[in-house]
Amino acid sequence: MANVYFSKEDLFKDKEELNVNIPYSEDASILKTPLKIKGKTIPNRLACQPMEGCDGTADGRPGELTLRRYDRFAKGGAGLVWYEATAVMKEARANPRQLWLTTDNISSFEKQVYDIKNTCMKENGYEPIVIMQATHSGRYSKPDGVPAPIIAYNNAVLEKDNPIDKSRIVTDEYLDSVKEALINSSVLAEKAGFDGVDIKCCHRYLNSELLSAYEREGRYGGSIENRTRLLREAVQGAIQSTGNDFIVTSRLNVYDGYVYPWGFGVDKSGSLDFDATEPIWLLNELSKLGVELIDISMGNPYFNPHTNRPFAQGPYEAPEHPLKGVERILNGTKLLKENVPQMKFIASGVTFLGTCAPNVCAGYINDNAFDMAGFGRTIFAYPDFAKDIVNNGCMEKSKCCIACSKCTVLMRSGSTPGCVIKDKLYTDLFRQVVLNK
Repeated sequence: MANVYFSKEDLFKDKEELNVNIPYSEDASILKTPLKIKGKTIPNRLACQPMEGCDGTADGRPGELTLRRYDRFAKGGAGLVWYEATAVMKEARANPRQLWLTTDNISSFEKQVYDIKNTCMKENGYEPIVIMQATHSGRYSKPDGVPAPIIAYNNAVLEKDNPIDKSRIVTDEYLDSVKEALINSSVLAEKAGFDGVDIKCCHRYLNSELLSAYEREGRYGGSIENRTRLLREAVQGAIQSTGNDFIVTSRLNVYDGYVYPWGFGVDKSGSLDFDATEPIWLLNELSKLGVELIDISMGNPYFNPHTNRPFAQGPYEAPEHPLKGVERILNGTKLLKENVPQMKFIASGVTFLGTCAPNVCAGYINDNAFDMAGFGRTIFAYPDFAKDIVNNGCMEKSKCCIACSKCTVLMRSGSTPGCVIKDKLYTDLFRQVVLNK
């Protein structure tokens, strides 16, 4: 079993043995420098990625554990807090506890955004940028606690011999209503005090699924113009409906990791190689609309988590060494940056790098390969990772995520995810929910 990296020597040994090409900078100070987006200043190059807590209230407000998590993130000092998946309509919720921003509960979100910014200012001397992720969960919708999939088409790789009932395939008219819901949610996010909105398009949720709807008929399938219509028109509507300094962005899947025609960003000859042709086209189109920042992701955490969350221990034996997965994500992001240089990019998949993550990310940013380092699972285990990087230039071994996947096991068991290893609250939950102790 591969282990998270706790020394430069171990990383370089595996780099050589696996023929992995990733840079490493001894000086990680570039991560402390600010970045400007839409006239706003992100105080450093470190981002908390949107990690869903499944701990909201029945009516969609942040719950007690939601408030606890974001208080920890705020104290942790990341320059960008990418607020987790927030549903845009009831049937879009992935679980009955998923956050859901409405006109009735907007004051709860407004207070949380204020608290995040105020807490970070008191603790670190600066306010973070806070972006809300607006989502429709699509095939993973479960608003009442039982699966209620809403799909763009049946996917042979995911469904195999058990296709979802055709009545669950949405009409073009329904997708029109999702676009309006995404735009309306963007307006509400601005009113709640968020600095921006993410029109979520990753991990095989509805918007992301449309990117590979090659065989779907109608206005949302077939051509790349049609398959990207929901994302592009929702982004355009959000930009037109919000202020000039409001950041409209997307966490975007550029590679699904399953074969054409069922996956986006894959070689059309039938291999699983990354083909950046369509992602580059899409990024350029988003740039023309006014998008300045993009958060890059790959894979599907429900189907091939080794692709987007390279793990030391997971639900199956990964077909590759985790460092190869890290290389794919980071060098894939570099390729996109080379072809769409006018955009700012956030990279993902760096948790497995352990204490070497700041130095690898600094190496890429120094090379102008991407602009910010996004940390996902790390923030559950090590919410003050950014503070240690900014103040000390490094991360502490004892605090690092060990990529054991227990946070995911907890989530898949119907509970609220958190770090089972480093956070006693979730250790106790894991014992109760998973181990029945």
